[in-house]
Amino acid sequence: MLVQLAIRDIVLIEKLDLEFDRGLTVLTGETGAGKSILLDAFSLALGARGDGTLVRQGAPQGQVTAVFELPVSHPALAAAQAQDIAIDGALILRRVQMEDGRTRAFVNDQPVSAQALRAITRELVEIHGQHDDRALVNSDAHRALLDAFGGLGGAREAVRAAYKALRGAEAEAAAEAARIEQARRDADYLAHAHAELAKLAVAPGEEEALAERRQALMQAEKVSGELRDAAEAVGGESAPLSAMASALRRLGRRQVQAPELLAPVVSALDAALSAFDAARQSLSEALRLAGHDPGELERVEERLFALRAASRKFGVAVDALPALKETLGGDLARLEAGEARLAQLRAAASAAAAAYQQTAKALSASRQRAAAHLEQAVNAELPPLKLEAAQFIVKFQSDPAAASAEGIDQVEFWVKTNPGTRPGPLMKVASGGELARFMLALKVVLADRGSAPTLVFDEIDTGAGGAVADAIGQRLARLAGGVQVLAVTHAPQVAAQAGGHLRIIKDAIGEGERVATRVLPLTKAARREEIARMLAGATITAEARAAAGRLMNGRT
Repeated sequence: MLVQLAIRDIVLIEKLDLEFDRGLTVLTGETGAGKSILLDAFSLALGARGDGTLVRQGAPQGQVTAVFELPVSHPALAAAQAQDIAIDGALILRRVQMEDGRTRAFVNDQPVSAQALRAITRELVEIHGQHDDRALVNSDAHRALLDAFGGLGGAREAVRAAYKALRGAEAEAAAEAARIEQARRDADYLAHAHAELAKLAVAPGEEEALAERRQALMQAEKVSGELRDAAEAVGGESAPLSAMASALRRLGRRQVQAPELLAPVVSALDAALSAFDAARQSLSEALRLAGHDPGELERVEERLFALRAASRKFGVAVDALPALKETLGGDLARLEAGEARLAQLRAAASAAAAAYQQTAKALSASRQRAAAHLEQAVNAELPPLKLEAAQFIVKFQSDPAAASAEGIDQVEFWVKTNPGTRPGPLMKVASGGELARFMLALKVVLADRGSAPTLVFDEIDTGAGGAVADAIGQRLARLAGGVQVLAVTHAPQVAAQAGGHLRIIKDAIGEGERVATRVLPLTKAARREEIARMLAGATITAEARAAAGRLMNGRT
């Protein structure tokens, strides 16, 4: 509930600090004293649109601070925490209004946008007046109010869950149907590509292994070439072995003729031929050990080039080709088995639709019962409010084809204000005063079911007097048994029902060059005097004071 309200430099208010308690608190005062200013300032703290004209003349800026104490489970605290605002005890809203129209908003001294401020205060305070339509103009709000009255929150959540499941099942079936249709269009390509990749049979890591083997074979080819060249030089056709052997034979035959001269030469040539033969044998062994196969290099290069060509063709890395083959195979298999799978998904969607309809129809039946009870409860409140000829109607329409997360029902509050007239939407048929009284009846009936913790009523008793004003006061007092109620009123019958009373006055300042609005908390005696003023006008008589005392003593 609201516990404190501090206002600085707003229109006629220079400095104002107010404290509020539970129950019903009324604000009274002469017309023009500043009651509307007080509500405008409060609305500013709750996120209402800023206006530079709200700043008191001569002041650079105005400021409003509202302090609330709330249970830890209240949605406003959850909304604040969603904005990363630390909550430690009270919820403190502060709004600064600049002369140029700009505003700044703070929640627990943390700056926030006006939109974020409104999100936090949405379920914190309701301000109602004769022309206020925020709670009544939207039929979605009517459905939510009916659900709150009937205690149907759990059933509504079940419908939302069933609707979510239905939409998920429908989306899955639609996606599968789209995949199958795409697969049908690409069937020839899928089959050809899958067959090509299957024939290619790429092994994991094969590209890297082939590249390494190709490099090794290329190096081996170079070594083998060098060995072949050396072998050709040593034992080929151009090698000197034959000539050296022939020379050795001739010199051997002549050696007996000149042994001393030819012996060293024959020995040297023999050693050279032995060395050449050893070199030839070594080269032959080296060639054998090198084992170079020109055909293998060709085969490796052909395989490697085939893999890389497939990679370019399908637009994926070589290592991804096996996965692509599996994907294409899956697409082909899905195409073959797609109709069965699609039939299963469509059956699941149909089952989800049936489950949704069952849940939504159960909620609809509960809503219709709750609607009858709400009509009865609200209509019971109307005669004391001098709406005895009026009738409150919950216009209820169900359409199973109009499925939504909120069910299959459209709910709108209608009224018939006079016998023989046609009923119509509440906002269109009821006059300003009637609308305020219908709204009060609704709030009384819904007081403990989904109401904001603080309700503000701005002169909803305008034009009402006597028994009607008394009935309004009694209902405001009943409403205040469950929530905090602040009421701006001109009716003494309403003021007499309050537990707290604030009088709003306008005083001249200085030599009368300007005026300021002040708010005075009233004691019991002062309350009686104020209620007497409201009864009698400018001249308060003893009879007015006695009547005020009787009103206060007769408070229910």
